[in-house]
Amino acid sequence: MTTPRANSRERILAAAAEVARETGPGSLSLDAVAQRAGVSKGGLLYNFPSKAKLMQALVASYVEEFDRDLNEAVEAGETLLSAYLRLTAKACERDEPATWLFSAMAEDPDFLEPVTAHRRRLLDRLKADTSDVAGLLVVFFAMEGLLSMKLFDGTILGQDERELLMERLPRIAAGRRA
Repeated sequence: MTTPRANSRERILAAAAEVARETGPGSLSLDAVAQRAGVSKGGLLYNFPSKAKLMQALVASYVEEFDRDLNEAVEAGETLLSAYLRLTAKACERDEPATWLFSAMAEDPDFLEPVTAHRRRLLDRLKADTSDVAGLLVVFFAMEGLLSMKLFDGTILGQDERELLMERLPRIAAGRRA
């Protein structure tokens, strides 16, 4: 019985992200999410007792997926910094902005706290893995800037500029200028 519940929970989260992207910030409807997920509204509310809880779960799911992918890459032999750069660049390359985050903020302004805590832990982990903290900070905040531009659908860099940045950032982090 646990497996179907986990599957419906995952379907609901995927549906919520899709509906939020389609309907725009703040317009997420629990009825639309339930319909998209193929569950009753009661089934949705069983898994997520409120819209705020659903939004919090979306955020937690994003953070968990990023951490899982990061840890798998490191376990497979990729450096922590390289995995962070690759995964963050991948998030920036997605076709759609993460407008569901605006829906979550409208529902609960404190929902960003887990994201902020996650980013802090990630930065601390990256700092512990380098001897050039200043270079790392430049790299980290360049990537966070790219993520923020993507979030607000205000990406101003062209593909060639993003490629130049992504080629240069690892060298900056390693303390090399060229």
